[in-house]
Amino acid sequence: MSTIEAPWRSLGRRRYLLSAGPWRALLYVLTTLPFAGVLGAAVGTLILPWLVAGVRLTEGPPLTSALLFLMVTALVVLAVLGPLIAIPLAAVERGRLALIDQRPLQSAHRPVAADPLIWLRVRYTEAATWREVLYGVFLGLVVPVVYSAYALLVLIDIGFLLSPLFAATGTDSWQFGVFTVRSVGQAIPLAVAGLLLIPVLVYLLGLIAAGQGTAARALLGDRDGTALRAVAQSRARLVDAFETERRRIERDLHDGAQHRLTSLTLQLGMARLDVPAESPAAAPLARAHDEAKELMVVLRDLIHDIRPQALADLGLPAALRELTVRSPLPVTVTVADGLHRPAPHLESTAYFAASEALANVVKHAGAHRADLLLARIGDMLVLEVRDDGRGGADPAHGTGLTGLADRVAAVGGRLLLASPAGGPTLVRVELPWQS
Repeated sequence: MSTIEAPWRSLGRRRYLLSAGPWRALLYVLTTLPFAGVLGAAVGTLILPWLVAGVRLTEGPPLTSALLFLMVTALVVLAVLGPLIAIPLAAVERGRLALIDQRPLQSAHRPVAADPLIWLRVRYTEAATWREVLYGVFLGLVVPVVYSAYALLVLIDIGFLLSPLFAATGTDSWQFGVFTVRSVGQAIPLAVAGLLLIPVLVYLLGLIAAGQGTAARALLGDRDGTALRAVAQSRARLVDAFETERRRIERDLHDGAQHRLTSLTLQLGMARLDVPAESPAAAPLARAHDEAKELMVVLRDLIHDIRPQALADLGLPAALRELTVRSPLPVTVTVADGLHRPAPHLESTAYFAASEALANVVKHAGAHRADLLLARIGDMLVLEVRDDGRGGADPAHGTGLTGLADRVAAVGGRLLLASPAGGPTLVRVELPWQS
């Protein structure tokens, strides 16, 4: 959905007149009047010297020093006081916009320290601040003109509706533009026209509100992507925290639970040697020993799935080769020459992307072999998994590709898929390189 689509879509609905849209538009316009009135007076005062100067330049009299002083003073006042008024006004306008547009509108201002001098320096140098000043000028100049024209149309329509009452007062005649009304019969067509104009005026009010809302979204919104960058930075911090926690869990399981389970398995094995085979405790002890050995295998696989030891010790190429050795399909691994180790979170993402992609090949592709390529291309770490299966892979069919794409996107990368019917299937993962 585009930034201007939502306010206009409600106007295109057939039941718009019976919905809450007209009432929301009316409330939005009515709550605009105090702001437009105050700003209209302020902006009108500031542009008055410039209007006088324009008239004088047109008619020929020279500009006086007093007029030049007022023109410069108006610019200085706008530059100094404009941001201080526009910033809180923009905050109110972003909140009021919810009356006609339920989509949230993020501020484009960067977060700054609480120090007043730093705050002033940042705010006066931001493009977002001056767009808010421009919106204040729009609210003080354009909006009053549009509202006044609309109010005139409403008064004319009210005159049409009340024309039979005016004619019934016995006055000789009433003049409505080019129409002269002398009787109630002559006023009835105007009253009918007034009734027919009511839906038009309602739609026109919606258009005015939607147009003002569009201007507010364009000038007061986060056009520079500040909020998106903040979300991306927050997501990157979450990824780092998740990777740190993953390493901690792997270390605790490896250094704690696995060692203790190994010791328990050894002790059970030694106990089996000391217990005679005909002893009643022999069979339960043997079962406990076998289950402990099976649990060691399960725990070792769990630790490997959390973070393979080869990935931490030897790096991504070695971990990928170990992964392919465990695959039931023959997999050829190709690693570009001179590939240095990327950041740990990129290594983990690439490894688990390869693991998920190979798992999909085994489960769904019906392939006989697969190829895995790892390389650095420009500022991207590229991982490709290709198979000779049946193709037709679709993320909507629950093949794990959606989760894989989310994992890749969490570190700022992207996943590309080519899987025509009949194959082959190519999964390409591109991650922004970080050493």
